[in-house]
Amino acid sequence: MLQRPHQFINGQWVASANASRHAIINPYTEAPLGWAALGDATDVDAAVAAARAAWPAWASMPRLQRAQWLGKLAGALKARIDTIGALESAEMGSPISFSLLAQAQLPVMVMGSYAEMVAGPEEVERIGNSRVVREPVGVVAAITAWNYPLLLLFGKVAPAMAAGCTVVAKPSEIAPLTSYLLADAMAEIGFPAGVFNLVNGTGIEVGEALVRHPDVDMVSYTGSTVTGRRIMANAAPTVKKLALELGGKSASVLLADAPLEQAVRGAVQGAFINGGQTCIALSRLIVPQELHGKALDIAADEAARFKLGDPMDKATTMGPMAFAGHRDRVRKFIREALTGDSQLVCGGAEQPKDLPQGYFVSPTIFGNVDPQSTLAQQEVFGPVLAVIPSRDENHAVEIANGTIYGLNGAVWSADLAHAVAIGRRLRCGKVDINGGGFNMNAPAGGFKQSGIGRERGRYGLEEYLEVKALQFNNEELATRAA
Repeated sequence: MLQRPHQFINGQWVASANASRHAIINPYTEAPLGWAALGDATDVDAAVAAARAAWPAWASMPRLQRAQWLGKLAGALKARIDTIGALESAEMGSPISFSLLAQAQLPVMVMGSYAEMVAGPEEVERIGNSRVVREPVGVVAAITAWNYPLLLLFGKVAPAMAAGCTVVAKPSEIAPLTSYLLADAMAEIGFPAGVFNLVNGTGIEVGEALVRHPDVDMVSYTGSTVTGRRIMANAAPTVKKLALELGGKSASVLLADAPLEQAVRGAVQGAFINGGQTCIALSRLIVPQELHGKALDIAADEAARFKLGDPMDKATTMGPMAFAGHRDRVRKFIREALTGDSQLVCGGAEQPKDLPQGYFVSPTIFGNVDPQSTLAQQEVFGPVLAVIPSRDENHAVEIANGTIYGLNGAVWSADLAHAVAIGRRLRCGKVDINGGGFNMNAPAGGFKQSGIGRERGRYGLEEYLEVKALQFNNEELATRAA
């Protein structure tokens, strides 16, 4: 049993203000994995005070020195990669082969990339008689989700600290254990106290206390659109800066001249990554009407290649849903779709016969889905793909843009220029062209109700900086002042 009875505040492990704790359940065995203390507003006050006190020294520290601290931290975490990967598989069900890469190695790479980014001198920008400078926002509340616990946390903590901000992090209480490994590494290397603080707890008790806190300057959140709206409302009285990566209902648009088999198989892979528990999952496949039947056959064949089972088995390619309540929610979507006119191609809402335990949902595909149906409009966040026929490419673009979301998208075509042209018409923050690969330094974020701001690379760094203009009497003085 893994036990985390403390919060990490001002460089120290301290007891929570109350005795509440939350059991962490292994989603494969359905047995307790451990527990973590649940903080409250008192813990938040202490963490924010520590971050506020640490901010002047951290913000004024030379960029190279901050970069060296981040690099040292990345090294300490690199030594823990195997532990991180195994814990993520046990904590939220990611298959170990995927977990070691996306849940363990990639976060460390993100930290290292920001260390490199701020190692050089600050760029000087001049506009006429003005010099434009960028300064850290201040104290940042980093609130993250359970599907990529450490990667999402690093996507906020790394650029925030690189920019000169101090942080109070709230991981999801569903899967907080790997976040504690970050604090362990900081304690090990003697990272400056108060720059990073960790308060585990519920959204109601800890999340809302952070968002409302008058000494928190910015909130960076990844999670559902529903919670994002609530954060905006709670942050409004203090007019905090916000960065929100929210829900998605992303579409793969398959054009008539696309390589059908490659495109459909790629779309299924994009839908079922991490068991579909991915905000950018390509959960809709839009295909020309005349290719609909063939596309369903290929999609079903690709879905059958997924091996469900023990996340610690290297042969497993799809693990369970992260917790029982989420499994039940995904199954509810499937059952509702079964009552409509959509065609069930494979999968379904029942427990897989060969897996009597574990929070599993079979890879599920529906064909002939109405673009206005619940299945096509709402985020399922599980291994459920909606295949939607389109009359022509204009209709396909209309369907792709026809939700409240705009996080991710994909286009497949034999004509690269044509694919790019269609990709430019999609109202979303990122578009994969013919299966384009992941780039951790490219900006990611949403249009419409999929969020505000961008993460990753220099765009992610800029979210944690305020822009200030220094005015001089003439251009020469502005240049000399640099």
